Amino acid sequence: MSAPWVSIVSFISLSMMAVAMLLAAIRLIRGPSLPDRVVALDLISILAAGITAIYAIASGQAVFLDVATILALVSFLGTVAFARYVEKQVSQ
Repeated sequence: MSAPWVSIVSFISLSMMAVAMLLAAIRLIRGPSLPDRVVALDLISILAAGITAIYAIASGQAVFLDVATILALVSFLGTVAFARYVEKQVSQ
């Protein structure tokens, strides 16, 4: 069983991450260019990994940390792939 302050800090952290995810979703929808939308989508996936990690800490189940790690790695690979795509488009 975790300390009572862990649940309070988890609630505050999850609330702030939910607001950040909402703002990133607005940028994803309204983004003026494709790179803006891709960065917003990357931010949303990283925030989802962070929310998963916070939930893992709050619930005391370490298996969710594996999920957060895999989500962060897949998000990183997607961002690198998009950066390479943009780099090839600019060089041509």
